[in-house]
Formats: sequence, C-alpha cells, structure tokens
Amino acid sequence: QTMSTSSESIKLKKELGLIDGVGIIVGVIIGSGIFVSPKGVLQSAGSVGFGLIIWILSGLLSMVGALCYAELGTLIPKSGGDYAYINEAFGPLPAFLYLWVGLLVLVPTGNAITALTFAQYILQHIWPSCEPPYEAVRLLAALVTCYVEGKFWNLQFQLLVQDAFTGAKILALLMIILAGLWVMVAGGTNFWSYNLMDGTNAEPGYVALAFYSGLFSYSGWNYLNFVTEELKDPYRNLPRAIIISLPLVTVIYVLTNLAYYVVLTKEELLSSTAVAVTFGDKLFGAMSWTIPFFVACSTFGALNGAIFASSRLFFVGARQGHLPKAIALINVHHFTPFIQFLCIVTVILLVIEDVYILINYVSFVEALFTLLSVCGLLWLRLKRPNAKRPIKVNILLPIAFFIICAFLVTLPCYVRPLEVGVGMIIIISGIPVFYVFIYWKNKPPWLDHLGDHLTAVCAKMFLCVLQQEKD
Repeated sequence: QTMSTSSESIKLKKELGLIDGVGIIVGVIIGSGIFVSPKGVLQSAGSVGFGLIIWILSGLLSMVGALCYAELGTLIPKSGGDYAYINEAFGPLPAFLYLWVGLLVLVPTGNAITALTFAQYILQHIWPSCEPPYEAVRLLAALVTCYVEGKFWNLQFQLLVQDAFTGAKILALLMIILAGLWVMVAGGTNFWSYNLMDGTNAEPGYVALAFYSGLFSYSGWNYLNFVTEELKDPYRNLPRAIIISLPLVTVIYVLTNLAYYVVLTKEELLSSTAVAVTFGDKLFGAMSWTIPFFVACSTFGALNGAIFASSRLFFVGARQGHLPKAIALINVHHFTPFIQFLCIVTVILLVIEDVYILINYVSFVEALFTLLSVCGLLWLRLKRPNAKRPIKVNILLPIAFFIICAFLVTLPCYVRPLEVGVGMIIIISGIPVFYVFIYWKNKPPWLDHLGDHLTAVCAKMFLCVLQQEKD
C-alpha cells in the first residue's frame, strides 16, 4: 500500500477477516482462566452440579452480551469498544472514567497475570519439587511481555501467532476432554454415583461470586469490538465471529470442566492451585509435562490477543484527547498504534507480589461499565430510534442483560465490601483528573508545549505520525 506523507492519510488498515476475528475472540477468552477458575466456581457454587450450571449460564450470558455489543459495534463502528459506546451515549466524563480504570488497572493487570501464568508454568519443570523463585518468574514474565509488545508493530506476526496458538489451545483442551471421556467410558470414575447438587450454596452474594469466576474465564468476549475499524466487512463478520466463537468456547469449557470432575474428586479440585496440572499429573503420567506446555501456549496467545485488542482502546481515547497525544501515534510502516506505554505499566505491575488483590478490587468495576454500555444501547434506542442499525437484537436481550449485570454489580457489595469500596475509589479518583487535564481548556501554555514535545520525541523514535479524530 502506498503511503501519503500527509498525516491525515495514515489510518488503521482493514486487515482482519472472519477467521482472524474468531481467532481473536477465542484466543483472548481461552487464556489462563479455564485452567485455574474451576476452583473459584466450585468454591462459591458449593456443588459440582451447580458449578456446571454456572459455566453454562456464564457462556450464555457472554453470548447475550456479545450480541448486544454487536449492535453497538455496528451502530458505532469505531474502535475502542465500551469507551466508544459510553462516550457516544453519555458523554466524555463516563467514557474517560472507563478509560482511566482500564489504563491503570484492568488491562495491564490482566496482561501481567497472563504473563505471570505463562512464566509460572514454563519454570515449573525447572524447579519440579518447589515453587519457582519469585525473581525468575517476574523476569520471564517481563521478557515475554516485552517480546510480544516488541513484535506489536508487525500485524501479520500478531495474526499468525493468534491463529496458531488458538489452534494449539483448542487441541490442548481437546486432550483434556478426550481423556475425561475415556475415563468415563472405561468406568474409571464414580462421578455418576455422586449427588451432583450436594452442598449447593444458593446465597445470592456467593452465586454472584461464582459468576465472577466463571465470567473471568470468558473475559474477552467483547474484545473484537475494540478493533471494529480494522475488521473487513464488520456488519457481516462481527456477528458471524460471535456466533461461531462463543458457542464453541462454551461447549469446550463445559466439557473441560466435566472432564475435571470425572477425573478429580471435589476435594482434589478445591485443594489444587492449577487444576489442569493436577489433572495431568493424575492421568498422563510421563506425559504430564504436556499440560504446562499447552497452558504456556494458551497464555502466550491470550497475552498477544489482549495487547492487540486493548491497544486500540487507548489509541481511540488518545485520538479524542482523553489521553496524551503520543498514544494516538500510528507507525508509518505497519499502520499500527503506538503501544510502549502499555508495556511499561504492565512491567511495573509485575513487581506486585499479589496482583489478585487488584483483580478483586476491580472485578465488579468491569460489570459496572458493561452495565453502563448496555444502558447506552437502551438509551440510544430511545434517543436515535431511526438510526441505521445493521445488527438489531430483540429488545428483550439487552433488558435481560441489564438486569443480570445489575445483579452482579450490587449483590457482592455485602460479601466483599472492601474490594467494592476500593474499586469505587479507583473510579472516583479519575473525576478530578478529568476536570483538571481534560475539561480545563485554558491550561498554562507550558503544559501544552510539554505534551507536544513528548509527542514529537515519540514520533521520531518510533517512526510514527499523529492521527487526529475527524468530526
């Protein structure tokens, strides 16, 4: 493609086809979650049977949410996902707060945990009799983060990695599923003699927490909406990618959990910190090393997909003036966003010993902003009833999704009040930042000059040009 010297001609290229879209969704969803979340679901659900129901309903909820987002994504065909939808429906302040939470905690913490999971499983066989050293795990996690983000300029490399590792992850889960079915057929389990609903915890707060653990494994169902601008024929390929990928992931997850329950007892599963490794050690013997290997493949692909998709979120936010201009830079050779800032934040978070505390603090925040996005869909139905909607879902779907999200946001408040409170503090802390650095237009000239100088330095270092949002 010929590139004009004018910065206005530098735009994100439409290079993503249907297979790439499916690869992004499946690749991001199937990360470390399915290998560790079953314990969290079972702890909160209380019984194996109710745990399986949670997994099925989590997949169904993700499907409903993805279809609602497909309407939003084609009504507002801009990269940025929730940020773009909230901004369009409710204005810049709520949109900035979503960007604020995502930039500081949600995205980099998710990437850090994925990188740490990768490092943990790679190093486990070097120290088979004990936990790998803290420093070694963090160093390898930092190296893989920098490697993936260093290759970020190469879009074709990203797509190749995404598609290849998505296939590897599905093969790994098929190994677990087929092994579970073999044990079931061979009669090597007492699974069917159990009362599957024994111990069920139906207390609403813990049901919501069980959904949190289940939905954590489905995280990423809305990531394709972050890259709508780069999707070929988005009106057709966006819903098709959702319809293909979400049922596929749900079936794989339910069958994988069924295999876990067939091979492992409830006590073994609850005492395990890495369910898939415990499964492999019990069933695969000398070949048990394959499970940590495939977990590493899974997390590497998930890290690649998450960085690819989330970078577009911050690119769009910067392009509209909600983040420093340097983040709105586009590389002149590869037509991809400037992303080094995300690498820096992720590597900083790697030094925190217990990043899972941060996840607890902000888990309900994700549901809160998803709730806000669905409110935006319903509000735009009223505000713009005649707007062109290439995809228009039945009104009952967003209403049902809204009610369930409200349930997920409010009920954990009395079960985990500290985490919810800190999450709210993180959100509220963005309000003064917005009014000082975004809303305040007559800032001292030296502040504007400093920002322009930073943008120029970054553009020169990374061969970028600045694309401004055009009305």
